[in-house]
Amino acid sequence: MGKARDNGKAKGSEKHRDDGSDPEHGSAPAGPGWPRFGRFSDRYYPSCQLDDLQGAGAAAEAAARGEPLPTNGNGKLARRFYEEELARLQVELVKMQYWIRSVGFRLIVVFEGRDAAGKGGTIKRITEPLNPRGCNVVALGTPSDREKSQWYFQRYVEHFPAAGEIVIFDRSWYNRAGVERVMGFCSPQEVDQFLHSCPDFERMLVDSGILLLKYWFSVSDEEQEARFRSRLEDPARRWKLSAMDLEARNHWVEFSEAKDEMFAHTNIPEAPWFTVEADDKRRARLNTIRHLLGKVPYEDVTPPAIDLPPRRKGKPVLRPPRNEQFHVPNVYP
Repeated sequence: MGKARDNGKAKGSEKHRDDGSDPEHGSAPAGPGWPRFGRFSDRYYPSCQLDDLQGAGAAAEAAARGEPLPTNGNGKLARRFYEEELARLQVELVKMQYWIRSVGFRLIVVFEGRDAAGKGGTIKRITEPLNPRGCNVVALGTPSDREKSQWYFQRYVEHFPAAGEIVIFDRSWYNRAGVERVMGFCSPQEVDQFLHSCPDFERMLVDSGILLLKYWFSVSDEEQEARFRSRLEDPARRWKLSAMDLEARNHWVEFSEAKDEMFAHTNIPEAPWFTVEADDKRRARLNTIRHLLGKVPYEDVTPPAIDLPPRRKGKPVLRPPRNEQFHVPNVYP
């Protein structure tokens, strides 16, 4: 049997031009280096920094020689190539964060998809080089009784970014259209209300100046099964697999149907869905980071390196004896 994959057709806008202008409403393209926020456009000017990436690194060298990218025995990206590319892209992420902080940009990135599709690993590689004071990862648990009585979006809104901040949602308000719907945690009326109100909610975010990026990680059922088994066999990763994950595993078709309807309602031009093919985790991480960098119109405003002057000598101080302190035993001499 072939791999079952959740490749539902998403509804998108056909009323936009490649230059970002809006023929129906007469909006002009944005200025160089800034996103195109046309009503019927989901395209943005990429950062000029990406021009430098086009002709550098192992990927560009292989393409110039007409060679395929290096892979391992199972057709997935080779580790050395992956690590070199990741290191280059992480440097660009740092440049992006410097720019975001300097101009007061606000960025929300939503990660959704199948269980074990690689969302968490990708988020980890994005946040590794970044300053945590300006980049927050939000992974909310089960809502409390008080939160259940609130406006549905309320507990997510309180985590939204201020000027100069990045917020990454490891699952988000789309729980209602996915797991809550399939597993029976909400009523059909609540699902319908969400699907009709979510596009307006997200348009308000974009209209306020927030850049909202939404990624759906797609994985085949065979690959998901292999990752589940890998987690069960690894005590250090077993926490990633819950009883709810195992129960949801029996609802593959229902989740596919829910995802297709969710895309049909919420794949809006102002905040479109971007699907990441995630059977190869390394490719998925690199592709997502590269795409993210291309959607933020950052420039290199990295501050110059600070000179480290010689440390001034202080006055002599009588320190207490070391044997009066408690020390962590050195069991790895």
